[in-house]
Amino acid sequence: MRRSPDELAKMRKAGRVVAEIHEATRAAIRPGVTTAELNEVAAAVLEKRHARSNFLGYHGFPAVICTSPNDMIVHGIPGDVVLHEGDIISVDCGAIIEGYHGDAAYTTGVGEISAEAKRLIEVTERSLWAGIDQLVVGNRLHEVGRAVQRVAEAAGYGVVREYVGHAIGTAMHESPQVPNYWPGTPGPTLKSGMVFAVEPMVNVGSYDTYMLDDGWSVMTADGSLSAHFEHTIAVTDDGPEVFTVL
Repeated sequence: MRRSPDELAKMRKAGRVVAEIHEATRAAIRPGVTTAELNEVAAAVLEKRHARSNFLGYHGFPAVICTSPNDMIVHGIPGDVVLHEGDIISVDCGAIIEGYHGDAAYTTGVGEISAEAKRLIEVTERSLWAGIDQLVVGNRLHEVGRAVQRVAEAAGYGVVREYVGHAIGTAMHESPQVPNYWPGTPGPTLKSGMVFAVEPMVNVGSYDTYMLDDGWSVMTADGSLSAHFEHTIAVTDDGPEVFTVL
């Protein structure tokens, strides 16, 4: 779906709230902090900006952010988990302004982290930007996944298949999906005004996953580290515009 200039303006506002949550939670991440405390930081930003959470209550999800440490890929529920020196953690969150959604994620280290963890984070973020670069008028959507996959697999990593990016607008998850790998078909042609959330999830080892008994938390099957980066991006006549940055 192509969004009007007015709709894009509202999504731009929602994206800035998400970026502000990222900034505030990043600043709070340190050894000894719990994931529940990070959720409180995020909730305070939403309240300050008079925004609603698109995570809280989504299919029953109980928090405004997802917090996924180490070998947890996505959808971790904030709680009494304490962050320790050397951990990595992915934070995924969103916001709604005037009915329009923003959605973004990042992975960062807790204190000093290993060289392997640093490389994973760097490669995963680079794969995101490689995908974003494909969001230009006239290109085909699934070139995004081809670009993500090329960067991640060149580093020897596994790109998660079961969980993908998506179009976004008046709902957080809209069609079409945006795989982080080449699915074998080029997908729809990109037009100005389309908006997507691109979100590579990259594992040090295999791309295989399993879910915990909580029905949310997704883990790497082999126990390897995983990183997750995401932005909300509009396709424009001047190239991709990232909404979820300050």
